[in-house]
Parts: sequence; C-alpha cells; structure tokens
Amino acid sequence: MFEYKPIAESKNFIVLDKYEKYSFIREEASVYQTEASLEKEFIQDLVSQGYEYLPELTTPEAMLKNVRVQLQILNDVVFSDEEWIRFCEEYLDKSSDNHIDKTRKIHNDYIYDFVFDDGHIKNIYLVNKDDITKNKMQVISQFEITGVQANRYDVTILVNGLPLIQVELKKRGIAIREAFNQVNRYSKESYNSEHSLFKYLQICVISNGTDTRYFANTTKRDKNSFDFTMNWAKADNTLIKDLKDFTATFFQKNTILRILLQYSVFDSSNNLLVMRPYQIAATERIIWKIKSAHELKKWSTTESGGYIWHTTGSGKTLTSFKAARLATELDFIDKVFFVVDRKDLDYQTMKEYQKFSPDSVNGSESTAGLKRNIEKEDNKIIVTTIQKLNNLIKSDVNLAIYNKQVVFIFDEAHRSQFGEAQKNIKKKFKKYYQFGFTGTPIFPENALGAETTASVFGSELHSYVITDAIRDEKVLKFKVDYNDVRPKFKSIEMEQDEKKLSAAETKEALLHPERIREISQYILNNFRIKTHRGHIGA
Repeated sequence: MFEYKPIAESKNFIVLDKYEKYSFIREEASVYQTEASLEKEFIQDLVSQGYEYLPELTTPEAMLKNVRVQLQILNDVVFSDEEWIRFCEEYLDKSSDNHIDKTRKIHNDYIYDFVFDDGHIKNIYLVNKDDITKNKMQVISQFEITGVQANRYDVTILVNGLPLIQVELKKRGIAIREAFNQVNRYSKESYNSEHSLFKYLQICVISNGTDTRYFANTTKRDKNSFDFTMNWAKADNTLIKDLKDFTATFFQKNTILRILLQYSVFDSSNNLLVMRPYQIAATERIIWKIKSAHELKKWSTTESGGYIWHTTGSGKTLTSFKAARLATELDFIDKVFFVVDRKDLDYQTMKEYQKFSPDSVNGSESTAGLKRNIEKEDNKIIVTTIQKLNNLIKSDVNLAIYNKQVVFIFDEAHRSQFGEAQKNIKKKFKKYYQFGFTGTPIFPENALGAETTASVFGSELHSYVITDAIRDEKVLKFKVDYNDVRPKFKSIEMEQDEKKLSAAETKEALLHPERIREISQYILNNFRIKTHRGHIGA
C-alpha cells in the first residue's frame, strides 16, 4: 500500500494557496482497481489523517451505542441507561423529527439543557463549535440499514458518533453520476427511515477515483440536482478531483469540520447550503485581512480592506453574508455594516439577516431607525443602503460609532459607491475595514480617469471569473453572433477610439431608432431558433 503522509495544516486558510498533487503511477490502478480496493485505500488515508476506523460498527444499534460513548466524552458526563433513553426520546432521536429538524440541531440547536435524574441541569453539546479540535472524527464502512429497502452504504464519516458525511464510491471508469443516483436512492429508501440517525446527514461525497464531488444533503427539488455537486479546489480555482488529493485536502480534519460547522448555511427557507471552495476562500481571506490589519493597526486605509471579484451568478450575496457573520464574531469588532446599493433591500437577504439578528435590518426611509440599530449594544450587524448610510453620516456629526472598529461589506461594489458616500465614510469613521464584492471590477484601463475598485477598497483578495464559472458549469456558456447592420452604423460599431465612442453624436447614432429597430427585429426573428424553442414538447 502506498505510504501516505497527511498534508501540513494551513495556519490561515482551509482553501489552500499551494498543494502538490500526489504523483505516483496510476496506470494499473486506473484499469484494475476495484471498488473494494478504492474503498480500502480511502479508509486507510483517513486513518493516516487521524480518523478512528470502526470496522465492526455496521448496525443502527451499534451506531447509537457509539454516539452515547462519544457524547459522554465530549460533554464530560455519564448517562445512566434511563437517562440515555430519555435524552434520545426528548432530543437526540425524537420520533417526530425529520431531516430538517436534525439539520437545525447541528446548526442552531446543538446545545440541549438536559435534566438528569438527580435534578441537576447540564448543557449537552452535539458538536463543539468553539474548539473544533474537541470533536471526534470516526469512519465506518458497509453500514446496513433497512427502510423501504435494505441498503448498505459505502463509507460514512461520524462526528461525535453522528453520521454527518456519506461517501459513495464507484470504481474508476464508472460514471460518477451513478454514485450520485445511488445517494438519491438511499435518500428515498433509507436515510430518513424511522429512528435513523442518518437524518443528521449534512454532506454527501461521490467519487469514481478520478472525479470527486461534494454536495449538501437536501431534498428540495431545485437543489437536489447533479448540477449542484462541486469539486474541491485550490485558491486559484484549480480543481482537486482525484480521490487521493481530495482526501488529503477536503477531508483534512480541521478543513472538513470547518466546512460542516462554519461554512454551511441553514437558511431561512430550511435549505442547507454548503459553500463552494471559491466562496470559502473569499470569506477566509476577508477575515484574515481584518485580523492582520487589526494587529498591525492599519485601519481606515486600502491596506485594511480589499475586493472580491466573483462573477455574476456565483453566489456573491451568500459569501458576503457569511463573511459579515464571521466578522461579528471577532471580539475587537463593534459593528459590521452590510451595505447594498439599492433603495429596497433584497427580500431574501433581509430574511437571512433578520433570522441571524432580529434588529439588523431597518427598512424605513428615515435614518432614525438606522441610528437606533447602531446604538443597540447587543446588535453587531447592520444592513442598510448606501443612500441611507450617507444621509445618516451627513446629519449626525458626533455618533459614538465613528470612534469604534467597524467593518463595511459592500454587496455590489459599483461606481455609485465611489462618490460622496465613500468620502464621508473616510472622513467620519476612524477605524474601519472595508470590502467590496463585484462581478465587474473597474481597472485603470476602464476607469475613465476616475477611481478604480482597488483604489477605493484595496487589493484583490480573491477572484472567480466567468471562465471559472463556465468551466465548473455554474453559469451558461456564451454564444455570440455578429450580424451586420446598415453601412452607416457599421463604422461606429467597429470604432476602437474611446473618445470618439463617447462623443454625443456617436451615442445618438448607437441609439438611433433605425438601428434599434433593426436589432429588435433580428431578435424577434431568431429568438425561437437560437433558444431551440421548436424542440420543446416535440
């Protein structure tokens, strides 16, 4: 068996800047390695990284017994048999719970006030989020369970005895989609059967050895699709696909625990969202920048901030939401401002922030509500528009918040935030850290003599551009057709000189009714053909 050494743990980031792939000969393995051999190698690699392997744990009874042992160790308690039965009935394995209730127990309700038989009350933790090294990682294989059908699962990762990650393997050469379909079948047949602890399942991993992906365990129809499976990646978005490399990085104990406990979001619609590697990378680098700028006392400059260049449709709002939440947990930060550039706050974003902090969002037009929210000591996060924030700064010259440490996160860093509001923020706030998310950063070559994204926010901290998204099949590919227009407009369309393009007569030509009419007619004539509408229902 190939000697395996776990990678060194990254001090700052779980999405690594550098990672050297294992370079050993795969020719024979690619052709002859069986599924059983792939599973054996995978488990050995996990054991090498500090997981405990329990080959005898293959039944629900054995699993429940192990959960009891692990929770007693985690919480430094001993349950009597009667207390354990009651704990299971009241909380751990409550008969009325479905998989949504179990997910809520991992993310929100992971502490239970249990009354022991002698009358004393103690907080019982399912997971330790404050010190993730205290969580026990174990691996089991060929677990047998009967629901609608009898099933045997390949490899299961236990955290404190609870099955939180399921891994389904296919031998090399078999389509990875078959492993995905198998997970779907288990979800319908046995994961959610009565008294199944697999209702706690959070993440599924599928692999055929050469391609490995992960996805959230959710039954919501528009999320339960192969399109939502993700490869792990390095910080430069280079994919990590081989199971050996995936295991060394994604399943490194610190990494997988942080993905489970920090970089998953159980949203207000009861959907479990597991962040993609580029979302995690961006969030990590924002938090790192805040911490390092604080230590160096580099406040209120571009050195204390930066921008995230993530393409449209890549989930910038989820990333910025998570970054804002994690920033509130830094003890030296007094407030986090999540700033949007629209008068009406996005409804879904509002719901997420209201769930996290009931007083974070103020939807009124006046600045009085915003001022009240800022002054509340127990409210660390403020969601506001750039317009309302600017109005408050102009009307209130001596707010206490001006002298405290605050983080500004701009959901969409457009030119509109480069003007008066930006100048007023810099003038009033003494210790701030500022970050912008954008799908269209402004560089010197397209700045038209004005500020650039970097000059306002600081250097680029992470990028995930349209070519990355197309490669990952997270956005649709572009198909560009060029169609000649009337000769009198053709020379304008081909013009390269920016001064000529910005001239008033050119704008009038580009917006000429005759030209617009011709473009519109082309769209009307070709829309059904280009979008294959004729094939629908055929």
